[in-house]
Amino acid sequence: MMYGDTALWHRLMELLATAMADYLVYQAEVGAQALQVFDSWVGSLEKGDYEAFVAPHMKALVKDVRGRTEVPLIHFGVSTAHLLECISTTGYDVIGIDWRISLTEARRRIPETIAIQGNLDPTLLLAPWETLEAAANRVLSEAPSRGFIFNLGHGVLPPTPLENLQRLTAVVHAHPI
Repeated sequence: MMYGDTALWHRLMELLATAMADYLVYQAEVGAQALQVFDSWVGSLEKGDYEAFVAPHMKALVKDVRGRTEVPLIHFGVSTAHLLECISTTGYDVIGIDWRISLTEARRRIPETIAIQGNLDPTLLLAPWETLEAAANRVLSEAPSRGFIFNLGHGVLPPTPLENLQRLTAVVHAHPI
């Protein structure tokens, strides 16, 4: 549809952006302290297609939400290293990154005014504790001193042991800010 009927694509994206903005504002109204948009397939686009087919609608969504709430907005996509500069122009307060790009490289490419969230590989939660702990400490040591939220580079996998999540949380909380 994006290539075959661009007018229909843009109309659909307008409708989705409006519906998503309403949903995000509702979440803020009932107490959410941060709002995250999951754009899980955006990384499959090349830069030109992102700029033409997605970025205008993300900008509209952010503008709409910003007009109705000041709750911070987070953008999360997978495999978006090639789009970081483009995503940075859409107005989000935080950009989530996955484990395929270092925090140092992401910080270099994302303006300082935008925070970074990420980027532990979620499969490491299935590894022996020593491996997971070392990886978490690596992420924390590479993290920017300001504007950083520790998180996974994607969601928690179903077989992840609860104990690993608990221990990881303790490591993150114990890390000096």
